[in-house]
Amino acid sequence: DTDRALVLLEEYCKKLRKPEEQQLKKAIRKVMGIFKSSLFQALLGSFKKKATRHGTTSHTSLPVALACDVLGCPKD
Repeated sequence: DTDRALVLLEEYCKKLRKPEEQQLKKAIRKVMGIFKSSLFQALLGSFKKKATRHGTTSHTSLPVALACDVLGCPKD
């Protein structure tokens, strides 16, 4: 779920206050912009349709899995 991934990334960005962390914060903001883009949403929709057709759906969505990989979130 893209919204959950965006929330996780936003929370992480709020913790990045040191000058040496600003480059990371900028990169995360770019990823957030990609997640919000209509192109990403269209590709994600296409991916989900293909995964459903092939029976390869999982409980963890792609954006949340990516955010958790970056942030080290516990897996559900």
